[in-house]
Amino acid sequence: MIRVHEAQRHIDVAAINDAFKALRKFALKYPETREDKPWGESAIKVRGKTFVFMRCENNELALSVKLTDRHEFALEYPFATPTGYGLGKSGWVSCRFSGKDKPPLDVLKAWVDESYRAIAPKKLVATLVIAPAKAK
Repeated sequence: MIRVHEAQRHIDVAAINDAFKALRKFALKYPETREDKPWGESAIKVRGKTFVFMRCENNELALSVKLTDRHEFALEYPFATPTGYGLGKSGWVSCRFSGKDKPPLDVLKAWVDESYRAIAPKKLVATLVIAPAKAK
C-alpha cells in the first residue's frame, strides 16, 4: 500500500514539474526574452522587464503574470489571486498548484502570451507572427 502512495506522489510531482518546464519553455520562445533568477525563482523578461515570475519547489508550482484583458476573468479561477505587494492593483495575477492539481496549460499559456504582449514594447509585439492565444 505504501508503494502505491509513493508512486502516486511521484506522478503528482512529475506533473507539476512538467507543467513548470512547459510554461518556462513557452515563455522563452518569445522574441528577446531571457531568464533571471532573483530570489530563487525564474523571472522571464523581455528587454529587461519581467512578464512572468515562476517557481517550482516542494511539489508546488507558482507563477504570476500581468493580465490586461483577462484580469477579472482570471480571478474567477480558484487557483488565481491578485498578486501581492500591490501588483494585483496593476493587473498582476498569481496562480498556485500543488499535489494532485493539474495546471490548465492552455489557459496558462494564453495568460503568458497576454502578459508578454502587455509588457513588451509595442514595436516588438508588432513583429509577432502568431495570433494571440485564446483562454478557454
